[in-house]
Amino acid sequence: MTRTLDLLDRLVAFPTVSADSNLAIVDFIEDVLRRAGGEVHRIGDPTGRKAGLFARIGPADVAGVMLSGHTDVVPVAGQAWASDPFRLRRDGGRLYGRGTTDMKGFLACILSTAERAAALPLVEPLKLAFSWDEEVGCLGIPKMLPAMDEAVGRPRLCIVGEPTSMQIALGHKGKVALRAICHGTAGHSSMAPDYLNAIHLAGDFVAGLRRLQADLAATGARDAGYDVPYATVHAGRIAGGTALNIVPDRAVIDFEYRYPADQQPEAIQSALIALAEDVAAAYRESFPEAQVDVEVVNAYPGLGTRADHPAVALMKSLVPGVGTTKVAFGTEAGHFDAAGIPTLVCGPGSMEQGHKPDEFIETTELARCDAMCDRLLEHLCVGA
Repeated sequence: MTRTLDLLDRLVAFPTVSADSNLAIVDFIEDVLRRAGGEVHRIGDPTGRKAGLFARIGPADVAGVMLSGHTDVVPVAGQAWASDPFRLRRDGGRLYGRGTTDMKGFLACILSTAERAAALPLVEPLKLAFSWDEEVGCLGIPKMLPAMDEAVGRPRLCIVGEPTSMQIALGHKGKVALRAICHGTAGHSSMAPDYLNAIHLAGDFVAGLRRLQADLAATGARDAGYDVPYATVHAGRIAGGTALNIVPDRAVIDFEYRYPADQQPEAIQSALIALAEDVAAAYRESFPEAQVDVEVVNAYPGLGTRADHPAVALMKSLVPGVGTTKVAFGTEAGHFDAAGIPTLVCGPGSMEQGHKPDEFIETTELARCDAMCDRLLEHLCVGA
């Protein structure tokens, strides 16, 4: 595992917070892969500040298996760390640093796997994907996927290495992030009843979201594989008003819903549009300007791989003795699955450590991931 630890040390040193460029870490990863004899394809974002990579080691024109992870990490601002978050620190069996769990530990494992693969007689190729901006809504991978077929070809299985404690995750919920913009009329607060307070519209809309949540909990699709087995609706931010003595004419609500794979998101979306109209309509007799506009900010699909899918049997051979699970957090696996690629989530570490100060991963978890990758290489030397 020495090489994996060395690579993790290098990867953590890149401060790849989503708000910043990831080009330096992409340069480093590309250099490692090219030195290992990999065929590497870079896909940039429109700003030129971000990029992702597809790579293949082994024969062309064969499906193979893809290992996929993201290069960005969440911010450290406002968190109290015991040491520099962008310098790997070892304390016994724990390795501390931003991204050690989510998910540079997995990236280190697959880069060291690529180097080992270069010396093997692969019958099927090892394929790799490195994306950007996963932490802000899985924004990078949908921009990359259209180039995958031409770059490295479509794999018969994709393993997304988000932290699952090396359990095999069959699914996660889909997510839609939205914004509701409430339009009222401005005026002096001394004459408040003569104007339409946009914050009142926002309050009514949030109350409607709570009613929708109760309905989904009572009658919506359920999946017992999740701790919260039904779709959830969550309002995370409200902004409105400029001064106490001005009736606000605008208020904004940022909210989301998450849904199991067998829930129809269109039905939830329709209910939200109807709610927005109902809230505004209640005021229009006195205030024709009343309006609540709902717009989608971002979305990613859920994942719902069947337990009897052949991909699951292969995964169980790579990580023998582990169980299957479903995870509460979203991943890029939903995008791969929606593109028709059988996909599972399995990686080292626990999300209990992710996004926190003094984030860490156990060395035993990295060893288990290295062992999974070794079994994968043995499999690729034999073929399907």
